[in-house]
Order: sequence, then C-alpha cells, then structure tokens
Amino acid sequence: MAVKIIILPILTLFSIILPLANSIDFHYPIVFNFGDSNSDTGGLAAGLGFRLAPPNGQIYFKTSSGRFCDGRLILDFLSSLALSMATKTCILHVLSLIMFICLPLSKCIHFNFPVVFNFGDSNSDTGELIASGIESLVPPNGESYFQTPSGRYCDGRLIIDFLMDAMDLPFLNAYLDSIGVPSFRKGCNFAAAGSTILPATATSVSPFSFGIQVAQFLRFKARVIELMAKSKKFVKYLPKEEYFDEALYMFDIGQNDLAGAFYSKSFDQVLATIPTILVEFENGIKKLYDQGARNFWIHNTGPLGCLTQNVARFGTDPSKLDELGCVSAHNQAAKLFNIQLHALCIKLQAQYLDANVTFVDIFNIKFNLIANYSRYGFEQPIMACCGYGGPPLNYDSRISCGQTKILNGTSATAKGCSDSTAYVNWDGIHYTEAANQYVSSQILTGKYSDPPFSEKMPFLLKLKF
Repeated sequence: MAVKIIILPILTLFSIILPLANSIDFHYPIVFNFGDSNSDTGGLAAGLGFRLAPPNGQIYFKTSSGRFCDGRLILDFLSSLALSMATKTCILHVLSLIMFICLPLSKCIHFNFPVVFNFGDSNSDTGELIASGIESLVPPNGESYFQTPSGRYCDGRLIIDFLMDAMDLPFLNAYLDSIGVPSFRKGCNFAAAGSTILPATATSVSPFSFGIQVAQFLRFKARVIELMAKSKKFVKYLPKEEYFDEALYMFDIGQNDLAGAFYSKSFDQVLATIPTILVEFENGIKKLYDQGARNFWIHNTGPLGCLTQNVARFGTDPSKLDELGCVSAHNQAAKLFNIQLHALCIKLQAQYLDANVTFVDIFNIKFNLIANYSRYGFEQPIMACCGYGGPPLNYDSRISCGQTKILNGTSATAKGCSDSTAYVNWDGIHYTEAANQYVSSQILTGKYSDPPFSEKMPFLLKLKF
C-alpha cells in the first residue's frame, strides 16, 4: 500500500540517530547528569539538608529517596538500560521509547481503500439488528460518545469505528438502516448482533448469519450497479462500481457459534463443530472472491471465558476458572478455533494468489488487556459496568443494560457505572469504548497481524493510554 503521509519528525529522528547505532558505545564507566527535579536523585534534599516525607518513594524504594516522585525517574530507567543492554541493542530500545512517545502525536497515515464492507456480530454491529426491529437499545448505551443509543451494544464506539477513523473514513452505516438518508458511498456494514457463521436456527438471536450477510452484500452490489447505471445523482450515496474490487472486506464473527454451543454441548462436542463452522466461513469468502473481493481482513475470536456473562453462567465452580477468573473451557475452545481459522487464512492466501488475506489476533490483544488491566488504566477487568447485582460481576442474565424489570417481586434496573473508562466490560457481553480503543491501538501496531502490516499499511490512532 502506498503511504500518503510521511511522518517527517520520525524520519528526521531516525536519520539522526540510526547512523550512530553502529558507533555509540553505551558501556560508559560513569555518567554525569545535570538538570532539575526531573532528574534530581537527591541533590536538593542533600544540599539543603531536608528529607522528603512519605509517600514519596513508596512504589520502588519503599521510602523517600530524594526524588520528587513515588518511585524511579526517567534517568533511573535510562541508567538501567545503559548498564544492562548490549551496545547496539540498547540504542534500539531508546528508539522504541522515543517512537512510543512521539508516534501517537503524529498525523494519521491512511489505508488506500476507497470503501469498506464489514461482516460480523455485535462486536462490529453499528445498528443492523436494531434497524431490523428485532431488538432495541436504551440509555445508557451510547452515552460516552454518541450521547444516545446508536445501534451499538456499547457505551460508545466499537473497534470498527476506531479503525474507520484511523483510515480517515466515516463510520459505517448498517445495511438495513434506512432512517436519516444513510450514505453508503464509503462502504456498508452487514454485521448484526447475535449473528453466527453457521445458518441461524429458530432459536437464534439474529437471523442474519454469515451466509445471509454475504447474500445481502451480493444484493447490495447488484442494486448499486443498477442504480448507478440509471443516474449519476446516486454518486453521493453509493460507491462506484470499481470500488467493489478495491474495497477492504472485514470480518469479525464466530464468537456466537462457540459461546452459544456451550449451552447445549459438551466441551468435546463444541470442538467438533469448529471444522463445520470454518467450512461455512470459507464458502462465504469464496463467494465474495468470485465477486471481485481481493482484500480480506479477518479477526479471530476473543477470550470468551473472560466475558462476564460466561463467568456468571459457567464459572460458579472455582475449579472451572483460570488464574484470571475466566472460564478455562471457553478460552480453550476459542484458542483452538483461532488456530484453525489462522490455518484457513494461510490456505486462502495460497489459493488466491492475487488476494491479500490478513489475519488479526484479537484473542491475545484482549487477553493481555484483561491480564494487565491496571497497567492500561482500568480498574475492573471482568465485572460489567452496566448491569444489575453489584460486585463481583454486576450481571444478571434476566435484565439487560438500561432495562427495568420486576425480579423476585422487586423493581430492578440495570444501571451504568459512574465511569465506564475504568471497566473493560460494558454490559456483560461487550467491551466498553475505552477497552475498544485499547484493542484498536494494538491492532494498529501491526504486530498482531499475519502478515504484519507495519511497513505496507502503517497508520496511527490518537490514544489516551
């Protein structure tokens, strides 16, 4: 992919430092530092003869150390680097640190995709199921960004919203959403909450399984070509015909196939369904390829066992939980599904040599977030923000976020928490906007993708982390 914007400050920085990588020796016998309180390791306290009172120093030194900080300063970390790293390796760590600081401040680099078509479930549904009239959402859904329910099962934006924003494209309108004269000029979203890869059954939450979503796309494409041939006035609302071949096709589906199966099947039976699920997925990809699709972006499924809903239903026996408090069987099934999905992506890439198939490891991104939640500014990795019942899970399957019902003869309301940015989980099933932003930031590093896209398709996201 061609890069439209070059990050001049970063290139300038590299042009200065990289030539030094082969000549700078970090094995200095001593270091002399000059500065102010940002690098004062005790000079002022010693010079003026006073001692800093606790809690200064509490995080690392366990007592005041002369540093105006709860622990170590930048100088301390740099000294540690200089003493512990080999000569050329060290400079790369310093470069990484500088890039970590500078990159989020740089302007977005864009994909060169004119349009995006998305297929999936509630993780990327921007209003499809709600537009169908099957379900409805009430506040506090949508409160963090849209200020009102937006058709998303979230307090704000989804991963796909952040990815579209990073590509400098507008949020995708749902295929069925006909209110407000929606524009599909930059793409269309066929994802619907509750959808599965396998065909829907009479008990399915959503009738819009993956095969139906693909069929909707085929109808959409045919109708667009038909309308554009009749009049150019539709160019404001519909993509050009050639854009269908140049588009990015995104997929985030499969979670409901696995999670739903656990309600009626044993662990081994759930695993036995995976090949059938992936055959159905492959058939859908083939139909899209035959229609000219060439750029495929495929998310694997996340750690299902860490969703509040599954912990509440299947984690009542502590022996069923892992060290993070997640249901082990669900996560194991997700891992095995992802291994086979990855293998399928490799197969598709080998089969369709003129296509680009990118596999994105959502599982490890989300699992890392839950395992290290406090590092990223979160306080609750599993408990739902919007729910009923209070700690430890604040989840009751009988009452959805924002609803009021009579439970055991008493009126109960599933209320939102005071600060959703402290929570990973929004309503027991879906992530908060803050968690979605973190996941998006990791996707955009390119290191969780196969093949990695950091060189071919680099683009950045402004973060608060």
